[in-house]
Amino acid sequence: MDEAGGIRRTSGQEGASTATRRMRELDKAEALRLLATVSLGRIVFTRHALPAVRPVNHLVEAEDVIVRIHDDGALASLVVPADGPGVVVAYEADAIDPVTHLGWSVVVTGYACPVADAEDAARFATLLRPWVGRSMARALRIRPDLVTGFRLEAQTLPDPVTQR
Repeated sequence: MDEAGGIRRTSGQEGASTATRRMRELDKAEALRLLATVSLGRIVFTRHALPAVRPVNHLVEAEDVIVRIHDDGALASLVVPADGPGVVVAYEADAIDPVTHLGWSVVVTGYACPVADAEDAARFATLLRPWVGRSMARALRIRPDLVTGFRLEAQTLPDPVTQR
């Protein structure tokens, strides 16, 4: 931030935000394919009757999003009995270039349920490594009811010379 409290651009960012771009909606298959290409996202859930957001790493298996949780962390409140429908959450991940502002964003909305199968839980434990040195014995499976996303793409403008 600069002295006036504004955001300072880093070298190479001047003018990048004024480039012409368009937003294209993604279909479910493309959105899930893109989501599987990154490992970091944000889970949105309710904590003490208020919205809460936590960054977590994930993997995509078929159409489900899998995240691991700390036993005593805020996300532990999402673990409900396996026979229930789960807890409604949203999961968002993106890859947007900070200079060109091109990229994509995906949001998965659905029910988060604990992974009950011991073999699956063990497999996810090897695939999703914790970032901090705390116990992460549990995993959540988010089954999407709604998958939305968009891609910010450079818009090609007609060449004014050839348009005459």
